[in-house]
Amino acid sequence: MTKRAWVLVLLNVVIPGSAQVLAGNRRLGRWGLASTLVFWALAVAALVSALLFRTLLFDIATNTIALTVVQVFLVYYAALWLVLTVDTLRLVRIIRTTPRARGLIAGVMVVLMVATVGPAAYGAYITGVQHGLLNSLFSSKAQVAAPVDGRYNILLLGGDAGADRTGLRPDSISIASIDAETGQTTIIGVPRNLYNSPFVSGSPLYEKYPNGYTCGDDCLVSFLYTYGEEHPDLYPDAEKKGSNAGVEAMRDAIEGVTGLTIQYYALIDMQGFVDLIDALGGITVDVKTRIPINGGVDKAGNPINVDGWIEPGTQKLDGYHALWYARARHGSDDYHRMERQREVQQQVLAQFQPATVLAKFQSVANAGAQTVKTDIPQGALSAFVDLAIKAKGQPVTSLELVPPTYSNLHPDFDAMRAAVKAATVSSATSGP
Repeated sequence: MTKRAWVLVLLNVVIPGSAQVLAGNRRLGRWGLASTLVFWALAVAALVSALLFRTLLFDIATNTIALTVVQVFLVYYAALWLVLTVDTLRLVRIIRTTPRARGLIAGVMVVLMVATVGPAAYGAYITGVQHGLLNSLFSSKAQVAAPVDGRYNILLLGGDAGADRTGLRPDSISIASIDAETGQTTIIGVPRNLYNSPFVSGSPLYEKYPNGYTCGDDCLVSFLYTYGEEHPDLYPDAEKKGSNAGVEAMRDAIEGVTGLTIQYYALIDMQGFVDLIDALGGITVDVKTRIPINGGVDKAGNPINVDGWIEPGTQKLDGYHALWYARARHGSDDYHRMERQREVQQQVLAQFQPATVLAKFQSVANAGAQTVKTDIPQGALSAFVDLAIKAKGQPVTSLELVPPTYSNLHPDFDAMRAAVKAATVSSATSGP
């Protein structure tokens, strides 16, 4: 009976349902066997897809209907495995095994139940979190935009809505230009203190400012976000498209500055960035100079009344310190600040490793939903995930439209657009 008990325990783990077919309720056993075969077939299909047809997996991971089906099946299988394990425990008849084996058999059954039911239940949980993230962050109704000149151009805005700020102001402005075939990515940085930004023809702001955003000291390109929010009537359909008037005003200006057609935007709340970086376990940066935390400056421009310092050297920064590393301006200028912001962005992307994200998926998903706003539709996610994987194997190039190469006070927009065009030649348009 002891040998029989161990055989049933082994069968329940290796081929769930087989223990019932041999020694118990055969109807339940056949149902368990059929479900196990289906599970194995799907597992093999998922493995083959991961190796040969990754796009299919991306389609499932970014489709709410497919995720619902997966979640329901995982919950069903976890419940079935639990029932089969409990029933197997009944079938082994522990009371008829040797006294020394009874406790061991019961303990092994509990461990194996956790080891088998647990992953399926956790998979169902992760699937549910992913489903919620897709619904909260990405629109299911927005139209998928086609690449322009072989590229996707995404406006990236770092919104600083700290306690010392009135409203949200995009202190970090850049465009991620992605080759639609290869995933090769170029980051184009635009200084927040750029003057005289032109608007694309057809923009409601082009009618008001045909010669560019020229109205004195209050006409920095970063102020356009607030201007748009104060004049929502300029973009009455923005909310329906998953955007807002502030974003659309920025989009029209950045298109005018760079000459690029911007299909989507992503707005990252720098305060929410703290939670995202903490969820990822922090980031590692090479700090070049001392960076002040909070405080102000004296007449000579030196930091005073600071709450602390981020010291030079290789530092592992949590969310709070990473935020100050990116946003501190005292003791440096906007252009060094832009460099630090790019460094933080790149290090956050580097932390998005599968093992890291999976282990902390709930925290990462919650932080992402609170941190990011975008008009990227769910229908575009599969293609973008595929491009992101291609991009990880290539260096990210950059172009900074900043002084001294490009003046922010009297900008030469023709020169800027020419530089952008040269930096974003797509494989689809460059020829053999």
